[in-house]
Amino acid sequence: MRFQRDNKLETGLKHIHLVSFLNILFLLLLFFVLTSSLTSPLSIGIRLPKAVTSDLLNEDHFVITLTSENILYLNDHVVTQKELTHQLQTVPRRDLTILIKADRRASVGRIVDVWNLCRRLGIERINIATN
Repeated sequence: MRFQRDNKLETGLKHIHLVSFLNILFLLLLFFVLTSSLTSPLSIGIRLPKAVTSDLLNEDHFVITLTSENILYLNDHVVTQKELTHQLQTVPRRDLTILIKADRRASVGRIVDVWNLCRRLGIERINIATN
């Protein structure tokens, strides 16, 4: 027994498969865009202090972030003070610039400790980020 096939129905199904494939691709693209923006390095919650005068820092620099809970980050990676010392010792000193981003509620003593650590290592260009 032989059945006849309807060619019109078969060509219509190909388009339906293409639409569902494009929908899945769009959803995957949307998923990756949203997850990458939610896990950005800017997710470290700090509020910078305000300053009347400031200068822009245009050159390459290391960023040391200090949160209100006194947690240290070096270029968006959590570090202890010993790890920070070790990592800064391995970097060549010539033209090294450090930017300290400290939350306005962070301990002034902890900020001064980080500043003194950089000075002890021979780093002369140390800046504090403000709004």
